[in-house]
Parts: sequence; C-alpha cells; structure tokens
Amino acid sequence: MIAHGSSDNAASYGVYAFGLLAGVTAFRDSISLSVYYGAELDVRGSSVLALSQSGRTPDVVDYLERARRRGAFTIAVTNDPGSPLADCADAVLPLGAGTEQAIAATKTYSAQLAALALLAAHTANDGARYHDGLHAQAATLAELLARPRAELTPVIEELAPASRMLVLGRGPEYATARELALKLLETCRLAADALTATDLAHGPVAALDTEFPVWVITANDASLPIVVEAAQRAHRAGARVIATGPASDAIDAASLRIPLPESPLPLLAPLLSIAPGQLVASGLAAAKGLDPDSPGQLAKVTLAR
Repeated sequence: MIAHGSSDNAASYGVYAFGLLAGVTAFRDSISLSVYYGAELDVRGSSVLALSQSGRTPDVVDYLERARRRGAFTIAVTNDPGSPLADCADAVLPLGAGTEQAIAATKTYSAQLAALALLAAHTANDGARYHDGLHAQAATLAELLARPRAELTPVIEELAPASRMLVLGRGPEYATARELALKLLETCRLAADALTATDLAHGPVAALDTEFPVWVITANDASLPIVVEAAQRAHRAGARVIATGPASDAIDAASLRIPLPESPLPLLAPLLSIAPGQLVASGLAAAKGLDPDSPGQLAKVTLAR
C-alpha cells in the first residue's frame, strides 16, 4: 500500500485488516525508494493498492505506473474514478464519498477504512458479514455524531493551553492515533505525535510532564493491557491522560474519558474511534480562532515541487 497523509494513516489500518482477515502480509511501502531513488523492486505476484482522495498526487501515480510495468496487480482506492491514478490502475475501488468540503480529510479517511475492511473480508470469503457490520457501524456513528457537542468541552478545554501532546494506540487503533495526531497538528497547530503504546517506553516517556497531555485510544482486544500500562507510565510522569474508546474505563490513570460503544465486529472499531477526535479537533480549532476546514499553508492536492 502506498499513500500520503490521512490515506497513509488508513493504510496503517489496512495492515491489520489484511493480516487478521485474509492472512495476507500487507505493508506500507516507501514511495521515495522507487520514485526518487530508482529502486527496481520485484513486485511480480504482488498487489499494490494506491490510496488517494484526489487520485492526483504525482508521486503516488508515478509509483503505481512503475509497479504495474513491473508486474504487480494495481488497484486505485480513490474518491475520483476519473483521476490519473484510476487511469493507470488495473482496477479501481471508488470510495463514492462525494466532494471533500474540508482540506483536512475526514469522510474520505473513514471511507478508506471501510473499503479496506471490505476488500480484506471479501478476500477471506467473509464479505457478507462485514457488509452487514459496516451498515451497523454507520448507524452507530450517526448516533455518536448526533450527541451534544458539549460533552467534548472538557477535552477541548484541557487541550486549549497545550502546545504539544502524544496520541497512543496499538493494533488497528494505531491508525486512529496517527490520524488524530495529524488532525490536531494541521487544524489546531498543536504539535501532536502518534506512538504505539509500546514505543512510549522506549524514550518518549522521558519528555512527559504536567503540560504534555497524552490521548490514549482503547479497544477491548489483545492490546488493552499494553495500552493500560502505557497510560500508567504517562500518568506517573505527570501527564494528564485522556482516554477514548469502548475500554476507556480500564484506564484508571485517565482524568478525562470519552466512552464509545462496542463495534459489531472488533476490526471495525477504528471507524468509530476517530470521530471524537475529529470533533475535538474542529472544536479546538474554533476555540483558537482557526478555520479547521482551511488550515493555512495547505492545499487539497499534494503537488510535486
């Protein structure tokens, strides 16, 4: 899988979707290795998925063209089936999300998660179950988005004075951590970085203090004990801990929680878990007098320079 930005965060989810459902090794490849450094990788017998909202990012298109010439089966996962990326692919998986109204992608990211989950499930001959699960998850998401935004005010107030923070996730929720950190960085000018719960112990914990919030994404899966331990480390270092997800109550170290309902299928949880982060980013940007839909210095399509 190849992508930039939010699409690359979705690819982090794809690693788990294909591995857990289809038993297929999936990874996020380096675009620069082929496009800028000229590595001639042997991709025969491989499938290459290029994820791009616009389908017009030049080096993503270039990578896919090279991969197809070298024998890979190429798939464009894009919101624009008429884009250059779609034109150079063997197959197109159109997202059908409609025009993104904001530069900082939201619904396209969620659509990419759903598309990757469906593709992995159908590869594993389990597509019907995940089709139904996605419909159920969409209904739960609609209910979540209809909840009063005032519920998020304490989290927004906690983050308002911060200039830096960490977002922790593990397993499929690492994609959520990466996407939330990106949204806070690009819309709120908050220096947010995403780490796995394990990575925190390998140095970054030393940087934490009372002015360094840590947002923890939880799931009721095999990663939970590691996430709980990471939250405890952060708390002992003086950080204020925010916990979200269906297992947020397991984070005793949390001073703030945003609980979420369980998903119909565990692997679909990231489609729900990113929503509170997106809403907080929007509210925090507004509190800072920023426009979350049009962050400064950003354009919708990443063009070559």
